[in-house]
Amino acid sequence: MPWRLIIFIIIFALFLVFITFNLDNKCDISFGFTVIEGVPVFITVFSSFLIGFLCALPLIVMIIKKVKHQQLKGERTRKEDPEIESGEYDSSNVESDEKIKKDAAEAKKRFFFNRKGAAGSGGKSE
Repeated sequence: MPWRLIIFIIIFALFLVFITFNLDNKCDISFGFTVIEGVPVFITVFSSFLIGFLCALPLIVMIIKKVKHQQLKGERTRKEDPEIESGEYDSSNVESDEKIKKDAAEAKKRFFFNRKGAAGSGGKSE
């Protein structure tokens, strides 16, 4: 289901409802040296939103650059050590990882050995 499209349509419909309810509402905008009279309220709201977005844009660009830098740093680490598959790998736990793998293999052997032994002597005589 295209959830983003549905959410976009709902938000767009809300904007249209807001605009239709405020077509007759007018306001004056003062820039200090001049005054613009009779500006519809929805134009004031949308232009304020746009100006706020433009003020936040440098912050968004800085965050994107920081994330890309961290991704590049992680790729360099993976190239230096081919055993690392993800940036979250902790190389200090190699011994404990090997121990866990050995314990799991032994438990698997015991499980299958006990199943075969139980099935072989399961009350049926040959």
